[in-house]
Amino acid sequence: MDIGSLVFDDMDQIDFTGPFEVLSRLPGSTYRVYGLTGAPVRDVRGLTITPDAAIADAPALDVLHVPGGRGIDVLMENEEVLAWLRKQSGNVVLSVCTGALLLGAAGLLAGRRATTHWASHHLLAEFGAEAVDQRVVVDGDWIFAAGVTSGIDGALTLAARLCGDEVAQGLQLYMEYAPEPPFQAGTPATAPAAVLARARADMAPVTERRLAVIGRIVSGHAQP
Repeated sequence: MDIGSLVFDDMDQIDFTGPFEVLSRLPGSTYRVYGLTGAPVRDVRGLTITPDAAIADAPALDVLHVPGGRGIDVLMENEEVLAWLRKQSGNVVLSVCTGALLLGAAGLLAGRRATTHWASHHLLAEFGAEAVDQRVVVDGDWIFAAGVTSGIDGALTLAARLCGDEVAQGLQLYMEYAPEPPFQAGTPATAPAAVLARARADMAPVTERRLAVIGRIVSGHAQP
């Protein structure tokens, strides 16, 4: 079973490293990391990640993992990346956070049930998806995880589907993944009003820029 993750500049590294912790341990699998080139990429906070190879050198993947982050805004208009996603999306796909929007830009979301980070959730409909307000959404062989840390939940869900519940539970135990957050502020529904207002204000410029990119894509005027 060949599993591959896309990595890129200005990604959110937990979108990648959370699922990596799970999927790289699946029995009978090979896990590789692919960038636009083989050169190192830097996540949105500056962490450096080195791909195993360029996307052009990837084999046909059994499982495609697409993380998100602010770097998707550029990639949504990168035809090389979009063509690669279309080519690799025929089997199992795990989308984390705004990786869903990247799949949407590739024309792969129409008619699908999906989720993404709360700040971009409303943008899924622009690509013809049914936006579902859940932490993990399963649509056939595709699994969508909401924001950032939910990628771990999505990966464990995928591990269970591929290798059985007992394997997934063993991985969860190994990771000691039993979250007990000190605050209940992890979703718009549970965050204090003032905290949510500040977060929405911080994200507004990103969301507006993203909406402009999506507008060009769906109108057929994406930049080369």
